[in-house]
Amino acid sequence: MSLFDLAFPLAAPFWALLILAPKWRWTARIMKSPWVPLLPLACWFALVLPHFGEWGRAMLRPDLGVLQALLATPWGAGLVWAHLIAFDLFIARWMYFEGRAREISPWIVSPILLLTIFLSPLGLVVFLVVRSARLRSLA
Repeated sequence: MSLFDLAFPLAAPFWALLILAPKWRWTARIMKSPWVPLLPLACWFALVLPHFGEWGRAMLRPDLGVLQALLATPWGAGLVWAHLIAFDLFIARWMYFEGRAREISPWIVSPILLLTIFLSPLGLVVFLVVRSARLRSLA
């Protein structure tokens, strides 16, 4: 199994807790740790360290052609995939706690989190709209 293939399975148990067991007391306890995204980030670090100079130069002077070439490599695609998995999970963690704090039903938040797994920008926007509506209803 490659690091590309490993990134999502490392995050999947946390997603399962958020979506399938949002009210279970252990879900909140586990998700309180800011280190939750660390497992997929371990893949990111393992992929970037051997290519740090190359990746660093590309990030210091972003160029579409250079980025396309790097992302076409197995390590480059895996690096971006691990980044996406970790940060999507970080955003989902925030959405989970924000939903609880604003008393948004898990019946609403869980489908949004499921959407976030596949289309995180859309999931975040939908959550922000729901959150805004909730905040207006509380005012």
